[in-house]
Amino acid sequence: MRHLTAIADLRDEDIGAILDLADRLYTQPERRYPVLTGRTIANVFFEPSTRTRVSFELAARRLGADNVAVAGATSSTVKGETLLDTVKNLAAMKVAGFVVRTSTSGAAAQVARAVDAVGLPVINAGDGLHEHPTQALLDAGTIRRHKRRIAGLTVVIVGDLTHSRVARSNIALLSRLGAKVRVVAPRTLMPVDIEALGCDAYTDLDRALEGAEVIMMLRLQQERLEKQPLLPSLREFSQRYGLDDRRLARLPADVLVMHPGPINRGVELRSSVADDKRAVILDQVTYGVACRMAVLCHAFGTTVPVASA
Repeated sequence: MRHLTAIADLRDEDIGAILDLADRLYTQPERRYPVLTGRTIANVFFEPSTRTRVSFELAARRLGADNVAVAGATSSTVKGETLLDTVKNLAAMKVAGFVVRTSTSGAAAQVARAVDAVGLPVINAGDGLHEHPTQALLDAGTIRRHKRRIAGLTVVIVGDLTHSRVARSNIALLSRLGAKVRVVAPRTLMPVDIEALGCDAYTDLDRALEGAEVIMMLRLQQERLEKQPLLPSLREFSQRYGLDDRRLARLPADVLVMHPGPINRGVELRSSVADDKRAVILDQVTYGVACRMAVLCHAFGTTVPVASA
């Protein structure tokens, strides 16, 4: 694997190798492995981010690499330079690879094609409404650590499906790993072709939650909805599609509650649910660093000498 722009870039053996290595790294989260010493990774983030940006920075440093951070607001793109020209200039400065986050769907693949000739790996940290593959990998790894399997599990993904690259990557990966994926949203936030991705679509949350073993709540992307209102009100959305104490009480004691963050408390999740012992949201964040370390190792064709968990 040189590039990771979408889940389809991964072979089955790539997925297994990344998750197995991430599991081992998870057990020693602060240990450093200098396998990428001497390399510089450019983090090109043209959208706001906390968890993804910081976890990639920590992952690179714990592998011995240097980081260069490039933000859209402080780069030459504000002067009219294109993303591809920015990347080509960074490549000319001899960076070793790129982590790219942008609001343009498909931009990560364009960057990968632009630098492919010089052999630099590109990892998609989220591109528009397209995909967020490392989020799906860390989610799958978190599920596997808690449930000891993925195949056969019923996973319910709830919320703003129209604008969610996290949902697209998770549907692709989890269904490929044998999970039964259900998605739930109001019709106005339900892509018309979503079942073609490998899931069953519902508009009734309570019906979709029957038999659920993993519930993945999505952030309601209010910044996108401001441009195109698709909901009567936040209150109605929360009542019909939020996970509250009443719904949680009807679920098994070992159900997993997940969220990619940031959480809109009181909208998709009640605070009491977000802080419940069944919520593994912070564990997703911890696993994210280990997973992104594993992705970087895989992209650069190396590994680390860490024992099995």
